[in-house]
Amino acid sequence: MSNQIPFDVSFNFVPRAARPPKPRSHGITEIRAPYYSTFGTRHLRDVFDVAAPWIDGIKWAGGSFALVPPEQVRAFSDIAHEHDAYVSSGGWIETVLRYGDDAVDQYLKEAKEVGFDVIEISTGFIMLSTSGLQRLVEKVVKAGLKAKPELGIQIGSGGDSGEAELAAEGAKDIGDLIDRGRKALEAGAEIIMIESEGITENVTTWNTGAAAAVMNGLGIENVMFEAADGPVFEWYIKNYGNEVNLFVDHSQVLQLEGLRQNIWGNKSTWGRVINPA
Repeated sequence: MSNQIPFDVSFNFVPRAARPPKPRSHGITEIRAPYYSTFGTRHLRDVFDVAAPWIDGIKWAGGSFALVPPEQVRAFSDIAHEHDAYVSSGGWIETVLRYGDDAVDQYLKEAKEVGFDVIEISTGFIMLSTSGLQRLVEKVVKAGLKAKPELGIQIGSGGDSGEAELAAEGAKDIGDLIDRGRKALEAGAEIIMIESEGITENVTTWNTGAAAAVMNGLGIENVMFEAADGPVFEWYIKNYGNEVNLFVDHSQVLQLEGLRQNIWGNKSTWGRVINPA
């Protein structure tokens, strides 16, 4: 554990677990843009004013940007970029794909115009072959954007379905997820987002074996886990250390970073998160 971290923070004499500066390749924290919580650019600036060093990217969920004027979407992107954070589209491409290749091309074009850096490629609702996923990754990269496939084991994940509805749909094989993830990375994907449903969300018992299989099969640096619930992101930090990549709500940035740096915790994590400089 280092005595200080290379950031302008108060009380830096108190020992912290080491954290690298941005841009980071591990220990990435991605936060949710307006969706469950509706907020504007003033609120986003407040969040960055307080927590900019700990925010690596923002993600628009559920196609919420399609309900906002383009100049407002662009303003969000500008604020993120001012603070060395990327902007991700979230998984709305599932909707766009239903309308054909021309719609996808237009989507990528406008995504660049409003300042998106990353296109998330979700497949929770649609049946997309592995080769189709690879071609889509290549198309995104060719358009000058970073591709982030979102993969999961729960059929019908990524929406607002209830636990019973998802249980009725059934689950996919974890080996298939790992194979698709490897091939997506080979096709040029930047990182793989792992859908929480079926692992830590909308399940009776957490499927921790699936999380471990993904981590071991794809590598900690190549995956990001959805973890927008305190006990979930604490479990990941406790089991995999502070270099695990996580997606959380914007309201949880400091709580998560406190765990990453080992300045706070509960009975299970207090004083146990160590990472030498």
